Amino acid sequence: MKKLTSIICLMFAFVLILALPVSASAPYETYTYSINGTALSSPDAYIPVKTVDAIAMGLNDDATFKELYPDLTNAKTIEAKKTLANPADLEVDDQMNVYIADTDNNRILVLDRYYKIKFVIEGFVNDQGVKDALAGPKGVFITSDKVVNGEVVPGRIFVCDTVNSRIVTFNRDGEFLGIIPQPESELFEEGAVYKPVAVAVDQYDRMYVVSETTYQGIIVMTDTGEFTGFIGAQKATVGLWDLIWRRFQTEAQRAKTDKVLSTEFNNITINDGGFIYVTTSSIEEASVASAINSKSKSGEYAPVKMLNAAGEEIMRRNGFYPPSGEVDMAKAKVTDTALGPSKIVDVAIGPEQTWSIIDQKRSKVFTYDYDGNLLFAFGDTGEQLGNITSQGLNAIVYQGDTMLLLDKTAKSISVFQRTEYGDIIVKALENQNNRQYDKSIDDWMEILKRNSNFDAAYIGIGNALYRSGQFEEAIEYYKAAYDTENYSNAYKELRKEWISKYIIWIPIVAIAIIVAWSKFMKFAKKVNKRTATAGGKRTYVQELLYVFHVMFHPFDGFWDMKHEKRGSVRAGATILVIALAAFYYQNIGSGYINNPQEIYGTIFSVSLGVIIPLVLWIVANWCLTTLFDGEGSIKDIFIATTYSLAPLVLCMVPATIASNFVVAAEADIVSLLVTLGFIWAGLLIFLGMMVTHDYSLGKNVLTSLGTIVGMVCIMFIAILFTTLLGKLVSFVSNIVIELQYRA
Repeated sequence: MKKLTSIICLMFAFVLILALPVSASAPYETYTYSINGTALSSPDAYIPVKTVDAIAMGLNDDATFKELYPDLTNAKTIEAKKTLANPADLEVDDQMNVYIADTDNNRILVLDRYYKIKFVIEGFVNDQGVKDALAGPKGVFITSDKVVNGEVVPGRIFVCDTVNSRIVTFNRDGEFLGIIPQPESELFEEGAVYKPVAVAVDQYDRMYVVSETTYQGIIVMTDTGEFTGFIGAQKATVGLWDLIWRRFQTEAQRAKTDKVLSTEFNNITINDGGFIYVTTSSIEEASVASAINSKSKSGEYAPVKMLNAAGEEIMRRNGFYPPSGEVDMAKAKVTDTALGPSKIVDVAIGPEQTWSIIDQKRSKVFTYDYDGNLLFAFGDTGEQLGNITSQGLNAIVYQGDTMLLLDKTAKSISVFQRTEYGDIIVKALENQNNRQYDKSIDDWMEILKRNSNFDAAYIGIGNALYRSGQFEEAIEYYKAAYDTENYSNAYKELRKEWISKYIIWIPIVAIAIIVAWSKFMKFAKKVNKRTATAGGKRTYVQELLYVFHVMFHPFDGFWDMKHEKRGSVRAGATILVIALAAFYYQNIGSGYINNPQEIYGTIFSVSLGVIIPLVLWIVANWCLTTLFDGEGSIKDIFIATTYSLAPLVLCMVPATIASNFVVAAEADIVSLLVTLGFIWAGLLIFLGMMVTHDYSLGKNVLTSLGTIVGMVCIMFIAILFTTLLGKLVSFVSNIVIELQYRA
């Protein structure tokens, strides 16, 4: 009996141990993204603590309900009012009270900081003395008390009374103050429908209204309803056919089409600095996906924008990917089958200039810092605590160190508490914003102890070191996070120090290089001139130096190369080897700005990337020109083509060296130099083929295009042959294996 009791106790303890990690972990993965778009697991920044539904709010309590609705007697109506019905918006005021736009119940629920019902805003007596009521409210915004001319101006509650096409204001106790009707202006098209669904009010009582049927942008007006303009109109993509078709449309048809060219916003909020965050989910998914894949810094097709009061887009997008939600758009799990870009439906302002958006498609939250770096993403669909029902996530708001998510399908609020890891992130940002860089470094280091994959921590440390004047140390942290922009800023300061230290030597070295190059070119010119008049066999050095004449005098150069035998296969092969060395040097010697991930190819792969196109060109050109009276042999084509590669060496090597000393703003100059080398080499190849085959300009253009087509055909045949050969080898090997088994 004693032995049986011991076994039962051990089994019970084992079950408890197994249950501990399950109960302590969130039912979702928290992660960030690497520069390659790989999801990197992260400690939880927020964990779910409870779900607040109508029962938890106290709506089902008979005594509380009677206090809220003393005159309500209809049983069906009472039953409907005891729960939420399609809630659309969620807000928190400076006293931590929570406001819910309970749309289909035509009311605003006001909860205290503990999520218990305080009062309901529903019916009221309007300024005409007539009983009135809200109808389908979809948005709510609360302003704080402020001091104006020494007097305290109390805050107000702004409600988007959507069905009634107006905004109604109340004091903080829910008492009616006034109605702000539909604005009037000639800028509204005839028959325009005004349906306010979200509103934000700045410290000067300017109202920014999102109307679900307005495509011109955000409506800006005073708190008395005086219209002042539109800001932030969002552009959508238009296909080529649509652009062509618009040329044949009438003015009326074109006006209707213009509605497609802009998309309406769906939500809005405003931070303490008066900057406006707006979201939209009506942009074409292809446009959003293209911006994400290209890592665009533009806000042209962004699902979330940050605007100033003038409507200018000022959001910083310094992260690896633009702040648009999910990066891995093909990501699918058992509970996450949604594909394509995120459907962004709300944005919330968090602590220390952080902000969060929600993806209704995947039930996820994405939180960014002020610079647009992804701090963390979390969430999933499901029935567990902390999960949201599919397509149910509709609003987000911060309540101090707590995050609230509104699940319109489950008719509840999910409450998430910030973890220690999240606290350290906020503390690090706070110290950084307050310029206490030493403290922020300590905080970021603590974060890296918990999450070594957190690139924002490396950037935060780099920023702190940079602002403390420790540029060399900052560079190492920027490199760890592949942050080329901040790396450039730090490197620029180091370069200034280096230039000031060696300012005397810079012009001396530059003049020495110019003089040495000038003397070398004079020597090459002298040798080429002497060789042109001398008879006999050319030496290897003479053949090699002849490339400098060909580069600058292509018509004469290629003519003498063919008819006077000034070039040779051995010199051409040498130039090819030098070109391969230049390509390999570019691959391994480029500066950090051009190769932040420090990805290097082998000399074999680099050589194949040059030799294969070169061989294809020579073979295809010889095959084609043989049929079209070309006078050049395959040897002539090889020599002319390899000699034409010299400009690549002259441009690529200096550009690669310079790439180690430039910042991001100057990287385009280096790229331009390499591009000029390719253009120069391509032009030489074109002229070389024209002179070698004795073609006219038009015929040479046609044969050049034909050569390119021939290269494609040869590649196709080669791939087809190798595929068939592989299948044949596989077939034979299978037969041999089968015979061995049977034997």
